[in-house]
Amino acid sequence: MIYVDADACPVKAEIEQVATRMKVQVKMVCNGGIRPSANPFVELVIVDAGPDVADMWIADRAGPGDVVVTTDIPLAAKSVEAGAHVLKPNGESLTSVNIGNALATRDLMYDLRAADPFRQGGGKGFSKVDRSRFLSALDRSLQQSKKP
Repeated sequence: MIYVDADACPVKAEIEQVATRMKVQVKMVCNGGIRPSANPFVELVIVDAGPDVADMWIADRAGPGDVVVTTDIPLAAKSVEAGAHVLKPNGESLTSVNIGNALATRDLMYDLRAADPFRQGGGKGFSKVDRSRFLSALDRSLQQSKKP
């Protein structure tokens, strides 16, 4: 199963493409506003509005053999703890080895933004290279999850 934190996910089409080729079910989880897919492998799950409701829905279900696609670091940490493969849309894999650093960096950046209200946004845009890296990473993660 592939669980997608879909509200702001820039690689939904790529996930659908890979899932169809590999015949893997996908749950696109969001608060609404996303058009349902006619693809039989893709199910749109609409959860109640509210902070982290979609994240909690995914965290309650993801486990060993599943792939979770998210940029939300606390959701990634819960999913890694549950045994799922976690990918960011840029293809970066989050694992038990690097999730602690990702959480610490997230917390540090939150504190920096809170201390300086003019320090907002930033970061680089999403590129074709990120999209390509994600496709390769998703393929690898699904291959690994099929292994016993």
